[in-house]
Amino acid sequence: MAAVFSDIPKDRIIYSSERFHIIKDIYPVSSGHLLIISKRACIDFFELDHDERSELNEVILEAKEIIQQEQSPDGFNIGMNCGESAGQTVMHFHCHVIPRYFGDMKNPRGGVRHSIEGKGYY
Repeated sequence: MAAVFSDIPKDRIIYSSERFHIIKDIYPVSSGHLLIISKRACIDFFELDHDERSELNEVILEAKEIIQQEQSPDGFNIGMNCGESAGQTVMHFHCHVIPRYFGDMKNPRGGVRHSIEGKGYY
């Protein structure tokens, strides 16, 4: 399976673990937006094996530290799109770590719940 992330240029990789790379998102939602990408070709989170799922937690924490070295976020969104109906357009596992800042949205309440229009408000 050839995917957009199957051959990442080395100069784009800012961190590498046994099973994942971290790169800066080329279309960042906010300043500091990072992607965690599986080294093994798999489509989404549900195709990660046990060892990959375990390691992912540590890599998310590493991404947070990398962001905090360059930015001063007030919060984070961590997201994975799994399947076309969930908005996935790149069919290679990647996890978004998106720093959030007070004022970057008029009303951030509901966060990721806004993936279905009108359903995020409660």
